[in-house]
Amino acid sequence: MTEASPDGLAEQLRSARQWAGITQEQLAGLSTVSVRAIRDLEQGRVRHPRRETLRLLAGAMRLSDARRAALELAVEGAEAGTVMRETYGAELAPPPQPLRRLVGRTEELRSLTGLLATEHERLLSVVGLAGVGKTRLAQEAALLLHGRDRTPVLWVDMNEAAPPQASGPAASRSPRSALTGWARSLALGGRGLDELASVIRGRATLLVLDGHDAAPHIAPPLLELLHACERLKVLITTREPHRTPGNRMLPLGPLPVPEPEPSDGTGTPLPGESLTAGQPAVELMLSYVGHMRPDLMPGDSLVRTVACLSRALDGVPRAMEAAASWLLLRSPAELLRIARDTPLDVVDDVTAGDTGGEGFAALLAAAVRRLDDAPAALLGDLSMLPDGWSADQAAAGLSRTPAAVVRDVHALMLRGLVRRLPGEEDGAPRFGVLNLVRQHAAERSASLVPASALVS
Repeated sequence: MTEASPDGLAEQLRSARQWAGITQEQLAGLSTVSVRAIRDLEQGRVRHPRRETLRLLAGAMRLSDARRAALELAVEGAEAGTVMRETYGAELAPPPQPLRRLVGRTEELRSLTGLLATEHERLLSVVGLAGVGKTRLAQEAALLLHGRDRTPVLWVDMNEAAPPQASGPAASRSPRSALTGWARSLALGGRGLDELASVIRGRATLLVLDGHDAAPHIAPPLLELLHACERLKVLITTREPHRTPGNRMLPLGPLPVPEPEPSDGTGTPLPGESLTAGQPAVELMLSYVGHMRPDLMPGDSLVRTVACLSRALDGVPRAMEAAASWLLLRSPAELLRIARDTPLDVVDDVTAGDTGGEGFAALLAAAVRRLDDAPAALLGDLSMLPDGWSADQAAAGLSRTPAAVVRDVHALMLRGLVRRLPGEEDGAPRFGVLNLVRQHAAERSASLVPASALVS
């Protein structure tokens, strides 16, 4: 016999019975537990319920593993680790369901899921600029593993504040929150190793640390968990590369954008033979425009304007979605002119200050601010060049060695500030600085020694 929190157990039992859609009398008939005992439990009069009684009730209501675990964890004195070891599985640990379908990213998803399916890759990081779609890609990969292989997914949003530590039954009421709480603590270098390892043990599991941007290295307790659980894989989404041995990094750039079309000299695209719709960035931007302005008919002119908008905003989903909100005040052509001249003016919608988080423009500024001086200075110089430069051309123009330029361009690409352009000339890859970061790059480099004067 164990002592229960009357309010916690009563609430859990009432909720479970209502979810099952049965009365107290029906539950009594199905479980062999008396109506009086059920009524007393639901009214919080019983402080010493037998665990067997709870199991009879859970079985009669056909509760899922997660609900069964929650019911048992409402009993004070029930050990969270013991309960979760008995119920741990895909049902207890599902990934979050996305609210929108994934647009584009076919190759990136294939690469990520392929790595997650191998035995030897156990620590992976999806690295890229804020708002580029790292979380959505990780969700899709986690859903595929969960649905196909019934792999438990422990999803931890590292941007959310950790819930306050509670004592007694309130601390263990939700088995999922207990699991993610231990994982969050380990990721930040805290406790939870023994508890989480005892639950996972030899079970194939995917742990996702979404938005783990706080530290440049993986915390030692998290690495210990990987060593203790040989079938555990850890997937991290982050804006900054994690410099940890054995960490496989997957840089995620913006969606591909269409090539520029000829214009009439005022920035308005001229009619052409083919539309640019069907490309992921254009398709996504059209969906944002359609949701915000359903009255706009997606004719040739609008599609071309939207294609130019997606290019001006670098194919970054968050930037395109925010810009589309300004169509309540601007015409598509007006919005395009602003996006081309001062794109940062349209990347934060009017609700940006009300969400409690940083606006997108501030996140872009922070990405540039975190750069070391050498790549920051180089980014400022490169932002003055038109798209399509090669590393050798940049090195020659800035009087720097090709090796130094390649090194720093590599650092900029990992962070999503520079993108590789489609096509090559003379076998040399071509690159461009994102329009969204040019202003921040110029402001940062203005206070630095010019890149051409830095000796590597």
